[in-house]
Amino acid sequence: MNTLVGELGVQDTEGSRKGSSQRVLLVDDEVSFLKALGITLRAHGYQLDLAGSGDEAIALAASRHPDLIILDLGLPDTDGLQVLAAIRVWSSVPVLVLSARDSEGDKVLALDRGADDYVTKPFAINELLARMRALLRRAVSVQEPPGCVETEHFVIDLAAMEVRDRSGTHIRLTPTQWKIVEILARNHGCIVSQRKLLKEVWGDEYDKETNYLRVFMTQVRHKLEPDPSRPRYFHTEPGIGYRFVP
Repeated sequence: MNTLVGELGVQDTEGSRKGSSQRVLLVDDEVSFLKALGITLRAHGYQLDLAGSGDEAIALAASRHPDLIILDLGLPDTDGLQVLAAIRVWSSVPVLVLSARDSEGDKVLALDRGADDYVTKPFAINELLARMRALLRRAVSVQEPPGCVETEHFVIDLAAMEVRDRSGTHIRLTPTQWKIVEILARNHGCIVSQRKLLKEVWGDEYDKETNYLRVFMTQVRHKLEPDPSRPRYFHTEPGIGYRFVP
């Protein structure tokens, strides 16, 4: 482990006693970026482990058991996607990719390889913190028995496999519509790629039929959104996928 990682790792562990118990592994090869973002995240109460290479990231993920990993793709010893694939073999820890690569293809590939969210550099720190909180909340919720996801206008009951309005009246969804809503609700706050949705709802052979998703998402919005033309809950990430925000 390099000197920077060792020094900041000790500081963060000591400083975290008065902050959050949630541990974040921050992976980036730019020393100045690691220092700056590390200070900011520590100030918000997170415990931190820092890695400047792919090998360090994999070792720390295995030994420190972080609650969240923030991963750059451009690492000196290996591509960040390889790091992601290696971690996904044995861990479902939320991974937020934070990268200067901003093409649609890079984003889709990272999400298909197991990333839970993708933020491009440069970024607004408040947006990054909000994305982190959403991933950490989701990680806690998936460990609990299936329950309800509530919004101001409707309730998604994952256990009963139904949606109700706030008065308790059942909102009828077709099986396909329900499956889309269920997947997005279970991953609330996170991007679900088009390919993942297509495979889970229709099967592997439909992974390129994005027109299916457009049609059914329109139907879901008309049934659940207060204003379908201006979605409040079911957001489109153009060219990438969809995100449900309760």
